[in-house]
Amino acid sequence: MECSLWVPPKDHQNNTMKVNMMALMVSDFLENNAGSVGADSWCSSDSDSRFPDLIHLTDKISCYKHPIGQYEIDLSSVVHSLVFSISETDLHFVKSGQCNASCIRYSLVKLLRLSCYDAAVCASRWQGSGKVPGGDHEYIDVVNYNNGCSERLIIDIDFRSHFEIARAVDSYGRKLNSLPVVYVGSSTRLKQLLQLMVDAARSSLKQNSMPFPPWRSLAYLQAKWHSPYQRKFTPNEHDISGNILSAHKQCNGHLRRLQSSLQSELEAERVLKPVNNTP
Repeated sequence: MECSLWVPPKDHQNNTMKVNMMALMVSDFLENNAGSVGADSWCSSDSDSRFPDLIHLTDKISCYKHPIGQYEIDLSSVVHSLVFSISETDLHFVKSGQCNASCIRYSLVKLLRLSCYDAAVCASRWQGSGKVPGGDHEYIDVVNYNNGCSERLIIDIDFRSHFEIARAVDSYGRKLNSLPVVYVGSSTRLKQLLQLMVDAARSSLKQNSMPFPPWRSLAYLQAKWHSPYQRKFTPNEHDISGNILSAHKQCNGHLRRLQSSLQSELEAERVLKPVNNTP
């Protein structure tokens, strides 16, 4: 199969040096502090009366939300462009019952593979253990091969929904909205974001005297992306059904909301981006 490599926009290429410097700084911070977030958690137990330093949490989320390294940055740009290129006519039934945006994931994987990326839909499943409920999740991964080594990057097109909680305080809502609409990046950076949002959720629930649900625990969230999984390039034929039009219509709405939210996020980042006045 012949594929065409996606080329980043010219203005993106012009900022490569500046971005690489920032990426190196953040990457160094991640490597030196990969285990510190859980160990020095601002909310160490459900009975702790202290609340996290919410401003500090916001700063950390801002640090971890952006791709690190040129490959991640380029892949993120490619994913954003391809999401906008998907139309409702590209969506096809991929399973019986509720589709849950599987058709969008398979469409995106198809486009990524046409652009020479080793992408697949990953279906993970895990058994309940202790206070952690069992469950399943579906996301996308891209394997990057470089100098004999491979790195697995994760793409989740509905990232914010994993952290929604009841009666969230305003500060938590702002943190939720500061997360990327579509997560693209390494499992290391993902783990950092998960820990930060668990601390923020625990704080928000405590302020409303509400219990902390097990499906918002760090162990449950990590299970979604770090449990055993099966990679698929195309849906199984026996899962495809044409008798669930009402259920599949939800995917059309999901695609419109995804594209609208992503557009709003990119426009907001453009406004906040420092203007380079250098002639």
